[in-house]
Amino acid sequence: MEQALDTPTVRTSYERDLHRHWSDKTNDPINLRLGAEDGLYHHHYGVGGFDPSVLQAPLDVREKLILAEMHRMENDQVSLILDALGEVPADARIMDAGSGRGGTSFLLHRRFGCLMDGVNFCGHHLDFSRQLGVRHGYQDRVQFTEANMVATPFADQTFDYVVSNETTMYVDLDEAFGEFARLLKPAGRYVLVTWCRDDTATDVHPDADAIDRHYVCHIHRRSAYLRALLNAGLVPKQVTDLTTEAIPYWELRSASELATGVEPHFLDAYRQGQMNYIVITADRISEAASENVAVRADG
Repeated sequence: MEQALDTPTVRTSYERDLHRHWSDKTNDPINLRLGAEDGLYHHHYGVGGFDPSVLQAPLDVREKLILAEMHRMENDQVSLILDALGEVPADARIMDAGSGRGGTSFLLHRRFGCLMDGVNFCGHHLDFSRQLGVRHGYQDRVQFTEANMVATPFADQTFDYVVSNETTMYVDLDEAFGEFARLLKPAGRYVLVTWCRDDTATDVHPDADAIDRHYVCHIHRRSAYLRALLNAGLVPKQVTDLTTEAIPYWELRSASELATGVEPHFLDAYRQGQMNYIVITADRISEAASENVAVRADG
């Protein structure tokens, strides 16, 4: 059944289209086959190099080795967030904004022992994640809430940390970062990983536009992230460009039988400097300081 507009989770025509896109993907092999061994399912990509020998393996085992290597790279990618968070006490509470099937949430809890709240508006993803939480024995420490990540039901200053792993291309940045700032405790930290349009790129680029169509997303410019963070009172502490490190994953995925056709667009956009792959760490500041920062950010 199509979800109506003006609900707590689906409020606009775009969100309805996006909700339909994810709700219809109940059987997506590129995600489901990769997590079958360890029960960690991701809706993000990988970084770093891969073992080139998998491409020369005999055909009867080649695909299995490619998928295993892709999954390792996806698991390793979560370390970008783990490392950026720094030392996280076990009594901390973290929100995973756009939690998919729960892979990032589970790995964060596994590293820190912290309380995790995954937020997602896709019903079958939530059911899947909750079942996995029981399977992993994390159900008391890792919870999943049906909510729109930019308009959550949580009270002000609920979280010590907020993370988003390749989900901000689905939201209005000012609205999302305003919500994250509201949810963070004073001096709380927000870490995001995303792909974005390079600021030197033209407004219309065939590969970035093809990715937008494929994923029903809207890729923001790199500078839009920094401006929206500052306006929300989230001060960027570190911006790391990992575009070069993001390319091998797409090279490997291009060789898989599960390639979806979007792979050449990512490769061309990264290689041509049209898109970047970045990690941003930002800390919440006080209300008074936030107003001053917003004024300076606007010029």
